[in-house]
Order: sequence, then C-alpha cells, then structure tokens
Amino acid sequence: MAITEESATAFHERLMDEHSAHNYHPLPVVVAHAQGSWVTDVEGDRYLDCLAGYSALNFGHGHPALLAAAHAQLDRVTLTSRAFGSDRIGPFCAGLATLLGKEMVLPMNTGAEAVESGIKVARKWGYEVKGVPEDRARIVVADGGFHGRTTTIVGFSTDPDARGGFGPFTPGFDVVPYGDAEALRAAITPDTVAVLIEPVQGEAGVVVPPPGYLAAVREVCTAHRVLFVADEVQSGLGRTGHVLATRAAGVDADVYLLGKALGGGIMALSAVVADRDVLGVLRPGQHGSTFGGNPLACAVGLAVLDLLADTGPDGMPARATARGAELHARLGELVGHGVTAVRGVGLWAGVDVDPRIGTGRAVSEALARRGVLVKDTHGATIRFSPPLVITSEEVRVAVDALRDVLSPA
Repeated sequence: MAITEESATAFHERLMDEHSAHNYHPLPVVVAHAQGSWVTDVEGDRYLDCLAGYSALNFGHGHPALLAAAHAQLDRVTLTSRAFGSDRIGPFCAGLATLLGKEMVLPMNTGAEAVESGIKVARKWGYEVKGVPEDRARIVVADGGFHGRTTTIVGFSTDPDARGGFGPFTPGFDVVPYGDAEALRAAITPDTVAVLIEPVQGEAGVVVPPPGYLAAVREVCTAHRVLFVADEVQSGLGRTGHVLATRAAGVDADVYLLGKALGGGIMALSAVVADRDVLGVLRPGQHGSTFGGNPLACAVGLAVLDLLADTGPDGMPARATARGAELHARLGELVGHGVTAVRGVGLWAGVDVDPRIGTGRAVSEALARRGVLVKDTHGATIRFSPPLVITSEEVRVAVDALRDVLSPA
C-alpha cells in the first residue's frame, strides 16, 4: 500500500482507525523507531518517552543486553510449548525465585494472565490447604485498583469504563477502600482466601497508600491465615527504587504477581511467584499456557534479572531512586502553578492538573507537541513513568515542557 498525498502520520492513523478495534484512544503520534528514553515517529520527529509502556520499558527502548539475549535465543529455539522442557525456563524460574526469596515460579505472558493465575491459585490453596468449603472462597480487593481487563478482573473493578457492558461477572470478591486497614480487617470472613492489592495504585493515578498500610495488610493476612497477593505488575522491578514496592515498605507478600518490565519491553512475560506450599497446589492439567515460559521470553527475562541484580549506584533501582528524587522535586515546584497535587514514589508520579487549565488528555496532547510523551488517566491526572535509564537533563526537559504547557507565554 503506497502513501499518496497524505502525511505518513495520517496514513498510519487512517489504517488504525479503519482496521484496528477502537479499544484505545492513542495520542496522535506514530512511532517508527526507539532507543533509550527516546522514540522517533514516521515523520522523523523525536519524543522523550515518559510513559515507558506503563512500566513495561523500565530499562528503556532497545537495551543492548536485552537485545543481545533476544538475538542469541532467536537463532536457537523460540517456542516448545510446555509439552516439553527447554534449557531456559529452569534457569529463569530459579533466578526469579532467588531474587524474590521465594521457592517457585509460574511463568505466564501478560499481567492480566498473572492476576488470573494468582486468583486460581489462591482459591485452590483456600480449598486444599486452608479448608474453605468448595465454591465459597472469597478474595478481598481494593476500590480504585487495576489488575487487567479480563472478564473476571473487570467484574471487581470500580471503574465504570472498565466494567460497563461486560457482565455477568464472576462472584467471590469483596471491595474495600484502598488504604483503610480497618475496612480490610472488617471484610475478612472464614471463607476469605486472599487479599489482592497493588502496593501502589498505578492506573488510579499513582496512589501511594498511607504509612503502615501494607504492614497492616500483612498483619491481617497472617492473623486470619489469608494469602497476601501483591500485584506488582506496574510497581515492581525497579520502578519505585526497589525490586518490589512491597519490600520497600518492609513487607513480604505471600504471592507476587509480575509482568510488564519482566519481558524487558521485548517479550510478553509475566509470573506468579510464591513458596511451594502455595504454588504446589497446581498439578498437571489444572493450569497452562502455550506460550507461558517460552524459551525466547525466558532468555530475555534472565537478562532482566541480571540488570536488577546490580545493586550499585548505576543499577536500575538506584537510578530510579536518584532520578525519581529529581522528578518529584521539579514537579513539586509546579504545585500551585497549574498543578494541584503530585503523588508517587521512585521514578513514578501522578500529577493532578488544575481542571481550569484543561483535561489530562489536553495536557498530554500539548506535551506531545513539545516532544514529551505522557498519558492521562481519570480526567485531570497525567502520569510520569519514564524509563529508569533517563538522565537528569532529560528529567529537566520533561518537567520544563510541562511548565510551559501549564503557563504558556
């Protein structure tokens, strides 16, 4: 198909509009190349990527170590299905289990798959280990949470856009206010098998719970023999300055759900990570995935684990801490000047824009015109989650662009 008189951007946008389901409302940018913290569109214009695939690109676009791992594996074997073993899945599972201090790993593909798998494991654990009567297991979740878009997951979402029109929904979930330990405690029943929460709510606008909340969740779960399931799909793997946001609060969950950055922005790779007494409830034929734990994804995942193992000042968690402090300091200067609030931790921030200036969408579009890519959520909030490889100068460029949008000359 040849490009005629329309621009390259218009050509690709028309194809997407005509032939791609309209389940997204992308900014008017069509990316053709990317490297590090920068992307280049089909017109040759460069943009500073401050979204990083909703944390899937924690290590930046085209990280050389991750590309090398993928290229090497492409020449060997990419898929066996789980009907056979491969020489990559064992080392990957062992490495991830060791990094997180757990015993077993269930590799899957997407974050939503990890959450669905975690729900299945928690229910089966509840019946076989805790002794909950069959078909009575309940899981406590939080208002404002985001765990994916499958029918089970959207059934306990409190976002009307995610939920509306997709029922009937799977029963067995109890929703409580996020950050309210007493409400959580009151929701626990003898049939409760798990508490499923994000240690930081990303889609809600980078909402950080109050001090002591995660510790209280741990205490409640321990007291009532309930699994603490931490959805770290967005918050995990360096984003908050730690391998796990839960651990940053001094808390250990029973089950960790990981995704996004686990595949390095190259492959879809997710995982459920827990000890043997939890994941050991799964037996052959009870759960599976053709692509889950495929050799190519595991090869990239192993390279990701190597990056996370660097605990020095140039390691990814340390970079997130240092650049995150700079990001929050600069964004904090905008409060009262077009910004009503800034939340976040590490290299992750939710910025509430004064609605008198415009919607989050309008601000995101204006930033794109200035060469900075972010994305809005829930009306007047925009999110900054740049790759952990971003530099101090690039942080300054991003915040200066936002300052210009909020206070045009």
